[in-house]
Amino acid sequence: MSGKLMAAVSTAVFLWAVPALADGELHIYNFGDYTSPKLIEKFKKQYNVNVTLDDYDSNETMLSKVRAGNSGYDIVVPSDYTVKIMIEEGLLEKTEPNAMPNGKNLDPRFVDVYWDSGRHYTVPWQLGTTAFSVNTDKYKGDIDTLAILFNPPDELKGQINMFVDINAFMHAAERYVGVPRCSRDKANLKKINDALMAAKPFWKSFGYDVIAKMTSGDVIVTQGWNGDSYRIRQKIPAVKYAYPKEGIEGWMDNVAVLKGAKNIDNAKLFQNFVMAPENAALISEFAGYDNGIVGSHKFLPADFAASPEITPPAGSPTPEFVPPCPPDVVEIYNKIWTNLRK
Repeated sequence: MSGKLMAAVSTAVFLWAVPALADGELHIYNFGDYTSPKLIEKFKKQYNVNVTLDDYDSNETMLSKVRAGNSGYDIVVPSDYTVKIMIEEGLLEKTEPNAMPNGKNLDPRFVDVYWDSGRHYTVPWQLGTTAFSVNTDKYKGDIDTLAILFNPPDELKGQINMFVDINAFMHAAERYVGVPRCSRDKANLKKINDALMAAKPFWKSFGYDVIAKMTSGDVIVTQGWNGDSYRIRQKIPAVKYAYPKEGIEGWMDNVAVLKGAKNIDNAKLFQNFVMAPENAALISEFAGYDNGIVGSHKFLPADFAASPEITPPAGSPTPEFVPPCPPDVVEIYNKIWTNLRK
C-alpha cells in the first residue's frame, strides 16, 4: 500500500470514527413540508443528535439569509442552480460525499453534474420536474402543451394557479415562445414579457400551496412539481401531470453543509445518512419525488417508481437542467416578474 493510499485510508477512518459516536446538535434549513419526520426521528435516535428544523419558501430566501452570515444553520438544501452559485461564492464546505461510506449508492447519472461535478460538496435529496397538473374530470382535452398555461381554452380561463418559482416560471415562458433559456436578446425578452402579460388575465392565483389549491377544488390547473402532482393524485385520481411538448424543467435539490458550520461532523454524518437507500426512501415516501440513490425503490411502495409522475411515459421530453442565468438576465427577470405581479 502506497504512503498516499495509507494516508487516505487513515483520514477516512478518522473522519468517520469521530462522528460515528455522535451527540450534540444539528440545525437544518430546508424547504417547507419537505423533510420526513421519520427520517429526522431515525437520525436522532441512531446518533443521539438533537435536530432542529426551520423552513424557507424559496432558494432565494435561503440564499439571502446565508449571505447575510451567522445564520446558525449547518445544513441547507439548495436546488442545482443555487448549489453552483453557493460554491462559486464560497458558502459551502467541501465535504467529499463521493468518498463517504454511502457514496457508493449515488446514482452514476447524478455524480458528474453541472452544479457539483464529482460530488465534492453535496448529496442528492430529491429530484424531479416542474410542469403542471390538470383535473381531467373537469377538462378532457390535450394537456401536454404549455398552451394550457399561456393560452388556455375557455373552460380553463380563471381556473389556473401559477407557481412562484421565478426561474421555473420564466423558463416555461421561454419554452412556450421558443427562445433560449437565459437569453439577453431584447427581442426574445419582449416575446416573453408579451406572452406573460397576455396570459395574466387567464390566471386565478400565484402560490406554492398547489396541493391545497387542487384538492380543495379552488383551481382546475396548477403549475408545480411532479411530486406535488403525485400527492394530489392520491386524493383526486383524475389529476394528471403534464409533459408539455415544448419541453420540461428538470431539477435536483441537494444536501449541503454551510461553510463554517458549527456542527460540521454531525452535518457530514447526515449527508452520509441520507445516501443509505432505506433512508433516501423515507424522504421519497414523504415528499413524493425520486432521490438519486440506487437501491431506494425497493423500500418504497411497488407503484411508486412506476407512477407516471416519477417515471415519464415513453416519448416524453427529456428534462432540462438549467444552469443559473447571468446576473444581468436575472435582473431583467425580476423586473418582468415584479411588473407581472402588480
